[in-house]
Amino acid sequence: MSFSADSALEYLQRAHEKNRLAHAYLISGPVGSGKSHVAAGLAAALNKTTPEKVLQAQAPDVFITEPASRSRRIVVDQIRALERALQLCTASHRRKIGIIRDADRMQTQAANAFLKTLEEPPQNSLLLLLTALPEALPETIVSRCLSLPLRLSSAAMLSAEEIELLRLLCASAEEKSRGIEKAYRTSQGIHSLLNRIRDEIRVEHAEALKREETRYRHTTDGGWLSEREDYYKAVTESVYRERRGRLIETLFLWWADVLRAKVEKAQRLLQNCTEATEKVAAQLDTADILKRIRRLEEMRDHLNTTAQEALVLEVGCLHIFR
Repeated sequence: MSFSADSALEYLQRAHEKNRLAHAYLISGPVGSGKSHVAAGLAAALNKTTPEKVLQAQAPDVFITEPASRSRRIVVDQIRALERALQLCTASHRRKIGIIRDADRMQTQAANAFLKTLEEPPQNSLLLLLTALPEALPETIVSRCLSLPLRLSSAAMLSAEEIELLRLLCASAEEKSRGIEKAYRTSQGIHSLLNRIRDEIRVEHAEALKREETRYRHTTDGGWLSEREDYYKAVTESVYRERRGRLIETLFLWWADVLRAKVEKAQRLLQNCTEATEKVAAQLDTADILKRIRRLEEMRDHLNTTAQEALVLEVGCLHIFR
């Protein structure tokens, strides 16, 4: 059974009121399901602070660990620093809370070190592991946490371009051929979707600017119009990046379902793609699926730099879909 973010938070708060909180929770779910919202809400309630302060790492006795190295992994030194923090004394009315974002990104040595903390948790401590890929965590860690899976809210419905991307991926899964040609076609399909998104945004904002120009032409000077043109250029880029980000997160949903199919997890995030993701899973081993997910993470990171978008997509897809 999966929870909405709000119902999961209510569940944890009731457990706290009844003095039944476990020492460790694995809060899992796709991007946008509200994992950070749940963790911050619970930490704020326990330590009499605000969720905003928790998320900004400004709340007392709340320690956040997340991927920070160049490889975007959680390294053993970070886990040891968290362990030391959890051993410190705290005020009697507060808990020592460790929040680990993207817990599946722990390196092997870090995971082994964290396992010791799970086996012998410090007194008056609470551990919250957040991940979109619980299947990528060692079973020894998963088995020592109480699982709290989240689902996407009804407001987070797939857009038209996300649905089209899933159709592209499903069609690709039906192809018997694999290799550079297939990866290149997938890259071209994604790039075509992104071009369409950018064109839609440009047209929408150009029309908005034209309406403003018509409305205020005789009441303002030319400097105002120039400022509005700059404004719409900035907004166009911002909206485009947001919609591109959602498209990339849809790729994560796809590969998460491939991983679930491989490890025989019944629950799927993309019910209409179950047959296709199972076909892909049958062609790959678990290590290869995880490697492709890591390549997807790298591609997402590179898209947020000044690197040429088309080149990043092409190289990324060669690693992810080849």
